[in-house]
Amino acid sequence: MKNGSPVTLGGSADFSLSPTLRQLSIDLFDRLRETSLDGVGVSRETYGASETAAFELIEHYARDFDLDVEWDSARNLIVRLPGTDPSQASVATGSHLDSVPEGGNFDGAAGVVAGLAALIDARERGTPLRSMQLYALRGEESAWFGGPCYFGSRALFGALKPEDFASPHRNGRKTLEDSMRESGADIDLLKRGDAILDPTRLACWFELHIEQGPVLIAREKPVGLVTGIRGNVRHRHVYCHGEAAHSGAVPRWLRHDAVLAMSDLLVRIDEHWRVLLEWGEDLVVTAGVVETNPAEHAVSRVPGEVTFALEYRSQDPKTLESFGALVQSECDQIGAKRGVQFDLGPQSFTESATMSPPLIGLLESICATHDVAHEVMPSGAGHDSSVFANAGVPSAMVFVRNDKGSHNPHEAMDFEDFFLATQILSEAMWHAANEQEDYRS
Repeated sequence: MKNGSPVTLGGSADFSLSPTLRQLSIDLFDRLRETSLDGVGVSRETYGASETAAFELIEHYARDFDLDVEWDSARNLIVRLPGTDPSQASVATGSHLDSVPEGGNFDGAAGVVAGLAALIDARERGTPLRSMQLYALRGEESAWFGGPCYFGSRALFGALKPEDFASPHRNGRKTLEDSMRESGADIDLLKRGDAILDPTRLACWFELHIEQGPVLIAREKPVGLVTGIRGNVRHRHVYCHGEAAHSGAVPRWLRHDAVLAMSDLLVRIDEHWRVLLEWGEDLVVTAGVVETNPAEHAVSRVPGEVTFALEYRSQDPKTLESFGALVQSECDQIGAKRGVQFDLGPQSFTESATMSPPLIGLLESICATHDVAHEVMPSGAGHDSSVFANAGVPSAMVFVRNDKGSHNPHEAMDFEDFFLATQILSEAMWHAANEQEDYRS
């Protein structure tokens, strides 16, 4: 869709991925699993040997199909099908290949495998007007270096920060900079903040990814079209300071119980969340870690301190801002009521991203033309696409139905759903690569 008008698509009567590309995809997933099995799931470490091995596997398959391949200064892998007019901005797709420790084989990798299949499919159709590119991106996950993420995609646009390079590895023995150097990245260039990619050289960006929640399973739909990616605010260590006391000797009215104060706060936060949802706001809230001090806590001791993590996500930056004010207000009120003090600690912020309405319209038109049941939905999880969108590249995402969630070894993407989503991706890229539409307008 352009400016609200439907896209006219020729479409094939069959609309199914070729047997060759189906088998290629299955083989690639099998090989990726073999390179990174850890005994429980797969562990493809950000800027580690296992991630690099996965990249080299994609490179090998791309070269077998006579596609151009290069590695950039951040050691992202770019696979390219040249177009007839290299002066035109390219159409690109991609995702990441790293995983969380003991993770699943499809998170991230599905988008890279699908992107490779889309380029091979395009090569079989002929030569597109615009060049078509696949980006296999380094380090999307936050699990290996203590919180920061999107290293490969942020590096493309010169957006890595000094503190990113100093991020300690979970094993405590090295930093991100150490791992990047070992992989061959140009650290000096990246530290200067030099952009590797001019965002105007991309006409648009697509990312296929498994859904990491239960919506498509519940809706009984094979694919989702993403409207936006929620930003988030994270307080990794919220402290509640009360006063430790004897559990039998201190009556309720004289206690300053940190755990009960925290409980009050979380109940109040949950009530605000419920009301905001009724008002139509987009919001999710989680308190994922709760700890009392193991050196002090005891069954006979009123807890004098507790720490917990607090995260809230929304597509709307104003919602994040106003909810943060509500959280602080409740901390102040409950602190005064119970005689405790809350310290929210350092705050990290990840920007929300809006997907391109014209590209969503294109994907909807493809689904309508081929009678594909789909859900239009936000993404609660973060993705590299948010980096592209916020750099000014028109972006869109296709979700694949996936059972058993994500970030665990039990991901259960059905291959028929994957093949269908890959064909949608391929059709959208081919259309975008051969039309003169400006998706930035």
